[in-house]
Amino acid sequence: MWNTINKILENVDNLVWNVPLMVLILVGGIMLTLRLGGLQLRRLPLALKWMVKNEEEGDGEVTSFGALCTALSATIGTGNIVGVATAIAAGGPGALFWMEVAALFGMATKYAEGLLAVKYRVVDEDNHALGGPFYYIERGMGTKWKWLAKLFAFFGVCVGLMGIGTFSQVNGISSAVNNFFDPNQNWTVSIPGVGTYSWTVVIASLVLSVCVALILIGGIKRIANVSQVVVPFMAVIYVVLCVTLILCNIKEIPQAVVTIVKGAFNPSAVTGGVVGTLFIAMQKGVARGIFSNEAGLGSAPIAAAAAQTKEPVRQGLVSMTGTFIDTIVICTMTGLAIVLTGAWQVDGIEGVEVTTYAFSRGLPIPEDVSAFLLMLCLIFFAFTTILGWDYYSERCLEYLSGGKKKLVKAYRWLYILAVFVGPYMTIKAVWTLADIFNGMMAFPNMIAIFALSGVVVKETKDFFQKGKHL
Repeated sequence: MWNTINKILENVDNLVWNVPLMVLILVGGIMLTLRLGGLQLRRLPLALKWMVKNEEEGDGEVTSFGALCTALSATIGTGNIVGVATAIAAGGPGALFWMEVAALFGMATKYAEGLLAVKYRVVDEDNHALGGPFYYIERGMGTKWKWLAKLFAFFGVCVGLMGIGTFSQVNGISSAVNNFFDPNQNWTVSIPGVGTYSWTVVIASLVLSVCVALILIGGIKRIANVSQVVVPFMAVIYVVLCVTLILCNIKEIPQAVVTIVKGAFNPSAVTGGVVGTLFIAMQKGVARGIFSNEAGLGSAPIAAAAAQTKEPVRQGLVSMTGTFIDTIVICTMTGLAIVLTGAWQVDGIEGVEVTTYAFSRGLPIPEDVSAFLLMLCLIFFAFTTILGWDYYSERCLEYLSGGKKKLVKAYRWLYILAVFVGPYMTIKAVWTLADIFNGMMAFPNMIAIFALSGVVVKETKDFFQKGKHL
């Protein structure tokens, strides 16, 4: 029976994360890019300036930078280390090129999401600023579309509790710790009814659960405060490692760039026919890009709505820098490290092992040290993703339940429990189901983006014509 269920879910997953979803998100990004006159390129310097310069006026609970870091905490995850390696392994180096293309248009989508989140947000009786796709669907498109808003909220709760927010991240952390400290399973314990696991996995799940609980109980302000420290810290460490690797192999960069571009349009010329076709390179690159930066999925605007700002356009620009940092900076550096060192061509390794191989071969430090630093980055990346997705899924549940605070608090403890049991969850159906829910979030959100694109264009023109950016 389980084999049949797994097969059905895999078919649905392939259908959701295939051409229709990628085309919908890409076309939305291209449409917004054309209608906004390439705003993501023209206004990027201004966006980067406002990213760190907080606005003093306006409603909201956290600074614009805090809201951005909360969003980044959920998007900068294992996908930046493992996802890039998986895409290049399946589609060749050209997948990195298509990942960049998806990110370029995704910046326009993320801009629209951030703008709409602030424009249509509400402030509840406890003075909490609430917003996201469910609010801009209901308030922007009209109450007759409330069913679509509830559909998005339902998928958001499912993704947070059963997928990207808990099981996948916790498994990533426990696996990274176990692979470094006890790769040969020398210290194991038998848990009745569960199985035999390394003590490193058990200890990691306990420590992680306690840390997550202490932060989540404090709500969005504590999540934002932690994210403002951890996200820049972990990003800087990872970027420094990647830049060091690139500089140590600087003579190979021209050839690596040629390999990436050539592989984007003629993969077989680079891989010798071993890896994929043009379609596979595009599919893997675009899909991994979307999965990494979440542009179009509708998650980031939930955090953007909490920003202390009175200008929707300003927050839209700040939100758009998230895609720039996540994919165009961090994913590009990971991809370059993998191509420069030839890690993608090594047989018998996959996922995080590809990136580990690249770091161990490309950095001028002992292999154990590079493996330890990469493990730390993985832990921090995954840990902050857990925090960010709790906030997202709580807001979704709050909307779905009509603001029942007791239900949200009960859900928070259920989420912490899911973090605790995450390392022991190995049922394939759970992972596939989570993937499906993650993709399904995009459909209601992108319908709203298309429907409200006129509002985005009008708000943008009014803002810049009035010189509010000066």
